[in-house]
Amino acid sequence: MMPQPREVLLFTLEGHRYALPLEDVRELLRAVRLTPLPQAPAVVEGLLNLRGELLPVLDMRRRFRLPARPLSSSDHFVVAQAGPRRVTLRVDRAEGLLSLEANQLDAAPSELPGVGYVAGAIKLPDGLVLLHDLRTFLSEAEALELGEALAKEGARQ
Repeated sequence: MMPQPREVLLFTLEGHRYALPLEDVRELLRAVRLTPLPQAPAVVEGLLNLRGELLPVLDMRRRFRLPARPLSSSDHFVVAQAGPRRVTLRVDRAEGLLSLEANQLDAAPSELPGVGYVAGAIKLPDGLVLLHDLRTFLSEAEALELGEALAKEGARQ
């Protein structure tokens, strides 16, 4: 179970706001061109070379069933910790940090299907923001497939 965050990073995708616990966020970057990663799961958009470390870029639009769109220089990359693996998330825009009050976060209802990687909902005056748990973002099969693709890519370098 995910500990309750005190601060979150708010970001937008297709006009919708989402959040990540700040303790999972490592840094924010402007989007740059990606290197394709053959044999990676469909949720992986490509590879980012961040100071010599190859990081998979997860396609948040695909995961959230939003329309695809080409990479733009105005997009942001969020480098984050997803369990044992560092990943990069492409988002339309990182909005900033939000300090949470104790009554603002509701745990995700476990009885609803399809909320496996949602850790809760943040209640804001202008609506709800879903808080995501990156530790559960990739399925076991996707994590294995990604590990194999990264191993093959590392062997080629």
